[in-house]
Amino acid sequence: MSSALESTLNCGTHGKRISAIVCCHLISKTDRCLGFVENNSDPEDLQAWCADCENFFQVEQELSEAFKEFCDIRVVCDFCYAAIKTKHSAEGDK
Repeated sequence: MSSALESTLNCGTHGKRISAIVCCHLISKTDRCLGFVENNSDPEDLQAWCADCENFFQVEQELSEAFKEFCDIRVVCDFCYAAIKTKHSAEGDK
């Protein structure tokens, strides 16, 4: 996934914020916890995808075109990212 480092966006909810990247599944309208896999160790470069994307990536072993199409990345702000993380993290189910 591309780096979101030092990029900003104008979030409709939070205004001008730092951008983050998530898969399309994490922003879908679902009440299910989809899992939240952060795929960058840099806390300033927020990137994550769901458990299904992680499984797909493990099979592909690379950011293949098939994976990119399945993941269908979306850009969100850092505040939205935090809310998505809370909603889809396995710890939130406990």
